[in-house]
Amino acid sequence: MSFIIVGLGNPGEEYIGTRHNVGRDLLMSFAKKEGIDNWKFDKKLKAQVTKGAFLGGRAHLILPETFMNNSGLALKPLFDTQKKISYLAVVQDELDLPLGKVKLSYGSSAGGHNGIGSIQKALKSKDFLRIRIGISPSTASGKTKKPDSEKVVDFVIGKFKKSDEDTLKKIKKTVARALELLVTEGKDAAMNEINSK
Repeated sequence: MSFIIVGLGNPGEEYIGTRHNVGRDLLMSFAKKEGIDNWKFDKKLKAQVTKGAFLGGRAHLILPETFMNNSGLALKPLFDTQKKISYLAVVQDELDLPLGKVKLSYGSSAGGHNGIGSIQKALKSKDFLRIRIGISPSTASGKTKKPDSEKVVDFVIGKFKKSDEDTLKKIKKTVARALELLVTEGKDAAMNEINSK
């Protein structure tokens, strides 16, 4: 069965390069690197969809054209069994991790992420892989320093700084490696390698 890989974010040019769109932006970048660029709008899913083969594996890539809080609407028509849901991987931003950190998790709660919450509600399951990309600042000791709750919305829809570019390049490589491992060796191999970094 092919993996279904989803990049979370908001549609529209004004959101490109924002912290909340890092999942969507990185999946698009990965597809381009792999020569998978035949995106088509699927009315039923309300999403941009493409598929391709890389490193001997296959995957469907999806970019919901709903806004983040309704991401589940784009995925619900695709999944009618728990087995299919286990082949889902979602690339997302993560406030609970510092910028530069990428962590894979499976079967975990949404943790306040509205896009993930929407998907879990639509699928009635949390048993799928999440590729969580840290977007928060960190302290000198490397601990996550999340913005104050009243500043979160402005922070996540704000753009990355010029000084973040080198870190974003490293993240891009890590996410690409995670996706390659997922498709060729499975989620456990991807989790073991990426989470040990």
